Amino acid sequence: MKISKICCIGAGYVGGPTMAVIAQKCPHIQVKVVDINQARIDAWNDSDLDRLPVYEPGLDKIVADARGKNLFFSTDVDQAIKEADMVFISVNTPTKTYGEGKGQAADLKWIEKCARQIAAASDSDKIVVEKSTLPVRTAEAVKDILDNTGNGHKFQILSNPEFLAEGTAVEDLLDPDRVLIGGDTSSPDGLEAIASLVDIYANWVSRDKILSTNVWSSELSKLTANAFLAQRVSSINSLSELCESTEADIHEVSRAIGKDSRIGPKFLQASVGFGGSCFQKDILNLVYISRSYGLTEVADYWEQVIKMNDHQKGRFAKKIIKSLYNTVSGKKIAFLGWAFKKDTNDTRESAAIYVADHLLNEGANVYVYDPKVSEEQMYGDIDYLNSRSKVDNRKLLQSEDDPYDVCKGAHAIAILTEWDEFKDYDWEVIYHSMQKPCQIFDGRNLLDKEKLEKIGFRVYSIGKS
Repeated sequence: MKISKICCIGAGYVGGPTMAVIAQKCPHIQVKVVDINQARIDAWNDSDLDRLPVYEPGLDKIVADARGKNLFFSTDVDQAIKEADMVFISVNTPTKTYGEGKGQAADLKWIEKCARQIAAASDSDKIVVEKSTLPVRTAEAVKDILDNTGNGHKFQILSNPEFLAEGTAVEDLLDPDRVLIGGDTSSPDGLEAIASLVDIYANWVSRDKILSTNVWSSELSKLTANAFLAQRVSSINSLSELCESTEADIHEVSRAIGKDSRIGPKFLQASVGFGGSCFQKDILNLVYISRSYGLTEVADYWEQVIKMNDHQKGRFAKKIIKSLYNTVSGKKIAFLGWAFKKDTNDTRESAAIYVADHLLNEGANVYVYDPKVSEEQMYGDIDYLNSRSKVDNRKLLQSEDDPYDVCKGAHAIAILTEWDEFKDYDWEVIYHSMQKPCQIFDGRNLLDKEKLEKIGFRVYSIGKS
């Protein structure tokens, strides 16, 4: 089946960038990205590319290159589905906050709504591609809905999970480690559908990097990949606490074990903890699936990865409190960074949110600077935890556009995101503007500890005594 028109439902962190790259690399294919959020679509269509709803280095140029030619953003979901040969589902699948599986299982209500909308709007056969991260065997439910409500049309379901790292998403899309496509490998129609998606990616990705599997292996591979990466982070973070107690240096330990070709150096940087939309959500989903099949030991094993991550964030906040004479009430604590990692404006599950929440519960005044995250987003993140009233959050949490203003008069500075610009600040100026003794809690091991100590700072780095 030759694909000439693509529709993507969901204009978020995955759908927007992925479709922009497909449109740029496949000028012969019309790509429509649709979303019911009018403000988000307006932002994607804004002539000022600095206002795109997703910040990723290089994304603005790709959007500018394809938008209005073969890349379009719209709220007319039904029309886009009707016209498309292939429909990508790229909607949010958050962890359930209610009912059975609360706190672990993925909430699939948006996936089901998409399936029913695709069935209702379709007047021809379609290939439906799961782009959202989903539990294994979700495709079975999607196909069941489409086959029973799709007016007799035929639907092939593919799983095409994303393996993007925020901050390098464009680079990951242009030169991926692999592209994974799962489908019905037991039928000619299924194999034809897989080949159709392979042909799209083959416009810029080497075919030896495009892997085909059955749909269940594809769905599970996404969860497994994130679980393995998160496991490495929690493992090195657990050792960072041991290093602080034994006078070992976590940087030296990471370097030593990373030289082992069987281990490798990636994801061995100790920090205040991992964040982002995927790691925690996908591991919790893996835990829930394992428990649902009675695999208690498997579930307990993976759940410990989350527990260690929560512990790392908590002990970082407690270190700040202890170092400030066991009280932060009424004290100004400066946060540099709110996003969960550099080069993104995504704050989902950011360590900064939970460290701030801990300090706010102790009565601290937290002032934040992040080059890409708005104050409105920060309030939304902290309000979502429901730990205090919105009024109290706005009294205790403040955002500034100038990092020097954030640090002025502060009792301590906490580095929560590894933005490169933080390394280039005039730390002499910052030192003289702060309350004494000046303390820095480097949650990303970003700054030059020795240089700061020569200025007069007391510096706490993760995994160093």
